[in-house]
Amino acid sequence: MKALPVIIGFGGINAAGRSSYHQGFERMVFDALTQAQQKECEQGLSVLMRNSTDRTLTRDEVLAGTLVRRIEPVHFDVDRAVSHKKMTLNKKGEAFQFTLSKKDLPATIPEHWALTSNSDGSVTVTTHQPGEFLIQDQQSYPVKAAGQVPAGFNPGNTYNSRNHPRGLQLAVYAASDALRSSGLDWNTVLDTVAPEKICVYASSAMGQLDEMGSGGMLRSNLQGKRVSSKQCPMGFPDMTANFINAYMLGNIGSTGAMVGACATFLYNLQKAVEDIQSGQAQIVFVGASEAPILQEVMEGYRAMSALAEDEGLSKLDGNNGPVDHRRACRPFANNCGFTIAESSQFFMVCSDELAMELGATVYGAVPSVYVHADGIKRSISAPGVGNYLTVGQALNDLQQALGSVGGLKRSFVMAHGTGTPQNRVTESHILNELALAFGIEHWPVAAVKCFLGHSIGVAGGDQLSAALGALHHQIIPGITTSTSFADDVHRSNLLLSNQHQQFEKNHYQGALINAKGFGGNNASAVLLSQHWCHDFLQNRYSSAQWTAYQQKQDAIIERQIEYKDRVLTEIPPSIYRFGEPEIEGEQLQISREQISVPGYSIPISFNNPFPY
Repeated sequence: MKALPVIIGFGGINAAGRSSYHQGFERMVFDALTQAQQKECEQGLSVLMRNSTDRTLTRDEVLAGTLVRRIEPVHFDVDRAVSHKKMTLNKKGEAFQFTLSKKDLPATIPEHWALTSNSDGSVTVTTHQPGEFLIQDQQSYPVKAAGQVPAGFNPGNTYNSRNHPRGLQLAVYAASDALRSSGLDWNTVLDTVAPEKICVYASSAMGQLDEMGSGGMLRSNLQGKRVSSKQCPMGFPDMTANFINAYMLGNIGSTGAMVGACATFLYNLQKAVEDIQSGQAQIVFVGASEAPILQEVMEGYRAMSALAEDEGLSKLDGNNGPVDHRRACRPFANNCGFTIAESSQFFMVCSDELAMELGATVYGAVPSVYVHADGIKRSISAPGVGNYLTVGQALNDLQQALGSVGGLKRSFVMAHGTGTPQNRVTESHILNELALAFGIEHWPVAAVKCFLGHSIGVAGGDQLSAALGALHHQIIPGITTSTSFADDVHRSNLLLSNQHQQFEKNHYQGALINAKGFGGNNASAVLLSQHWCHDFLQNRYSSAQWTAYQQKQDAIIERQIEYKDRVLTEIPPSIYRFGEPEIEGEQLQISREQISVPGYSIPISFNNPFPY
């Protein structure tokens, strides 16, 4: 049998908070938690939001400073958004003069300018022709809601992040959270797994577009600034993986950065699953990171009429008063666009054999991820047929996996659920038709973008983390921002609710994670619960092997408890190994059979047979 890819650690940060130990999920379903669970969730969020200060936060402040909300000034001032107004001066062609410093003169003087030097070192320019100027302007931005990390939390403060784009800061924090959540000592992994069997697949769909990345590089000359030597490389979408390789794990195994618009995370996950099942990898760090709450990026989506603007939200609610930005994203309801969000999510995925050997905690399994394109399209941004194929194939696997425990009625779907009028019709039709075809009468649908917003390439990671939380707590999060669901939503075989739904222990044992992206990028993943995995492992391995695994778990669980207690009192520094000695080529021990690398117990061998 093939290796089963199992999740042994997960972490991240989004609008609901930290992902490890289901904190972010618990914030989403806060009202459905016990008082003790609410207190712990509040405490963890408060630590993040205090950001190493002595501030005291009330519960109301903690709740108000999380999930989708009004865009905070740390991103940009939505009441005074900066732009440039193009102006033509001296349209009548009369003599026009202005004075400026000599150093501010352009490199190429326009032919119609006459220059006069002044005694104070300035220059007076005289022209009789009209001239075009860009004047800085400010105006209220039409979109004022976004899914932002908890108010006050700054990922760049968790390590020496100078000149790093925000997306990479989020990635360093998220990957550190994932590794620590596993309870594993990374050196133990290096002593157990051959270097070529350790992989990192992570990326950003849009790259780093803020001032420290591609955005700063592209606009510097237009703003009279100099391009830095770091902006170009920092902007690459694969830099998310590169940072984890170079500054966290010291990975010399396989690496990659798949990009598939809003399905990007699941594309990376598919690569991990296939490598583990084929034996190419034993353990993989999978992730994505996105920081798109930038005026320029949002303007691109707004030009497509894709974002929920305040005016549209007011019309939906039939009032001219203040907009409830908390309810900006309304999947499968009467809605007017999606809500952009920042997030970074990472997962440690390994073979079931390695998990048993390490004594790692198994949170769930991902046996398959399917990807399909849309075929011929009239519009590159419009949906197509590919998602019908991915959902159908994933449902087929899910049905077989859950056949002995009640079948697909023990599953739910974590929908892409963007909150756009187009998505509510097209995705509901896909899910409904496939539910009908597979005999599911009332398939529960969750759509966590109503809490988190749409983090573009990380969306599937947000959904996977939330699905792990749903299976752990047996709570299907309601689409609470929707008072009712739209008439054009297909739901004869779907169960849509705006209330959280709680179920008995181990009722749900599987989920389908769905993602749809611009350009025809469609992906659907199968997630199986921790309970399902334990049953599977006990059937695959002997009782002696299972007992040995449980004994190894003791030390792992102890370290996990230590980390969980720690994050309830402080923000641990992110793992950042910049400055450690590099491995030089002269340090390698090279022979015909293998290469030994300092710091890695197992050499890389050259004994693989030629396959052809």
